[in-house]
Formats: sequence, C-alpha cells, structure tokens
Amino acid sequence: MDHVEKRKSTSDFVSIIIPCRNEEQFIGKCLDSVILNDYRKDRLEVLVVDGMSEDGTRQIVHRYMQEYQFIRLLENQKKIAASAFNAGIKHSNGNIIMIMSAHATYEKDYISKCVKGLVEHNAHCVGGIWKIVPRNHTTIGKNIVRALSHPFGIGNAHYRVGNSLEPKLVDAVAYGCYKKEVFDKIGFFNEKLVRSEDIELNLRLKSAGGRILLVPDAVVYYYARSDFRSFCKYNFINGVWATYPLRFVNHVPVSWRHLVPLMFVSSLIGSALLSGFSWLFLWIFLLTAISYSALNLYFSIAIAIKEKDVRYFFIMPLVFSALHVCYGVGSLWGLLRVIVSKLYI
Repeated sequence: MDHVEKRKSTSDFVSIIIPCRNEEQFIGKCLDSVILNDYRKDRLEVLVVDGMSEDGTRQIVHRYMQEYQFIRLLENQKKIAASAFNAGIKHSNGNIIMIMSAHATYEKDYISKCVKGLVEHNAHCVGGIWKIVPRNHTTIGKNIVRALSHPFGIGNAHYRVGNSLEPKLVDAVAYGCYKKEVFDKIGFFNEKLVRSEDIELNLRLKSAGGRILLVPDAVVYYYARSDFRSFCKYNFINGVWATYPLRFVNHVPVSWRHLVPLMFVSSLIGSALLSGFSWLFLWIFLLTAISYSALNLYFSIAIAIKEKDVRYFFIMPLVFSALHVCYGVGSLWGLLRVIVSKLYI
C-alpha cells in the first residue's frame, strides 16, 4: 500500500478545501496558520482551488507546494465558490472535508477541535467561532467589525456573536468541517448559486436530519472589508443572493434571520408609497423608522461606552443602517428578479 492509499484508509484523514481568487494579500497568512495547526500532517491535505487569479496568488501557493507536499493547487475555471468546493471534494482523499476561507486565519488547534467535535458529538458538520478583525485598522474598519459581530447587526448567528460557552447544535456554521458521507447523502454545493451556497447546503443537511455543531473554543480570525464603499457593495450582493436563489431552488435558501432586512426595507418603502392614500400607512412608516432609529442609537451608545471611544457614537448608526438597508435593498432586488424571471418563463 503506497503513501496515498494509507492516507485514504484512515478515518481521521482531513481534506482542507480553500477556494480563492486574487488573494495574494491573505493566502500566505491562511496557509501559515494551517501549517502551524497541531493536526498530524500525515493525516492532512490542503487543496487550494484557485478561480483563475490574476495577481500573485498562484505563485505564492506554488512556493508553499515546493516546501509542503500536503498542499496542492487545483483550478476553478467557473470562478465561483460552489464550484471550488465541489472540485475540492471530488479530488479529496479524506473522509473528513473541511472548508476554509483564504482571507481568514485559524487557531493552532482549530482542525483538531473540529474533528473531535465530529466524533464526540456524532455531528455531521462542525464549525468554530468567528473573531472578526478589520483588514485595515481604520476607524471605519473598526466600526464595521463591531457591526458584523453584534446581535443588532447580524441577528442570532451564534458563530459570529460568540455568546455560547459550550458546544451546541445550531442551524449553520462558517467554514464547516463535514463528514464526507454527507455529500453522498444530500449532494454537493449548488453551483447555480454565486453566494449563499453554504447556507443552502446547511439547510439541506438540517432537513435531512443532520447535526450541525458549534464548538466555541475553535477560533477563526476573519478579515472583514474595512472601507465603507466595499462594505455597502458586499452587503447588497449578499442581500441579492438571500432571495435570488429562489429562481433555482424550490425552498427558502436561507435562514429566516437573513430575511429580516428585506422585511424592514419593504415595510419602509411600502408604507411610504401608500402613505399618500391613508394616514394609517404614514403612521406605520413613522413607527418603523422611529423604532429602528431608537434601537440603532441605543446599541451605538452602548458600543461607544464599552469601547470608551465617542467616535463609535457617531459612526455606528451609519454602519448599522448601511448594513441593514444595503442587504435589504439587495434582497428586494433579488426577489424582483425572481418574479420577473418567472413571468417570462
């Protein structure tokens, strides 16, 4: 039996899949954190699936490949994450599939804690806690990080807000560690989805009776966008792909918390348009706007006090509003595109 066959025969052999495209700023940091992990390297392979990068990403990966035999580079000509994940799974040797992000780094025991969670809790997917850090340590970057890790900003996503002390079953985790048999049972990532492919797969897994486990002491450091324009654009696109997948799947492709911004924006727009016909809709508009503004201001003040920095008081309301409105408008636009597409089929 050769070395590869020995790897295939071990039940704890892990195949890490890292999709990337133009990630020369982060791919080295990501791979360094994987290399420094305490998981045995003879039970590990790293598949970097590159979406035809046009910067120095591939050259950086090749340098790592020359030094570490367990790192491989695959091509992803479709350039979307779902196809990268699927290519990695199909070329993997492991019985455990771990999804990682190129613009994140991982604590040295991250892999071992996720694998341990699969075994000890009889889970089908395991993930850890995000600790979000700014790509650039600017004032706006720090405010964006606070919004993306606060319940008012992103709801009850446990892996982001980090409010659990013990392992717990959840509806989704980021960058899951899966038993490979999961993909035989429920299928691969949906390549019709440019975004939300991981959320949609986790919903399928839950519907099939799968157990998704959050391990709070397994830590990922995720580098969030730090400039306001990119932040707004990113949230708009994420909002689009919270609803637009309805064109391709026959079920709601996201959790209900992802639809709250859509309901908020729709209520504002709808009541504003109808306020000319009835005072009732004007009152609905004012009640919605004032209630949201009050909550926004309350949490912004709380963050400013906790951080002992008055700048959060002035910037957080804008960041929270941009997060919710951009996402909600994106979701509304995605839904309208679905309706139009159905009319012309």
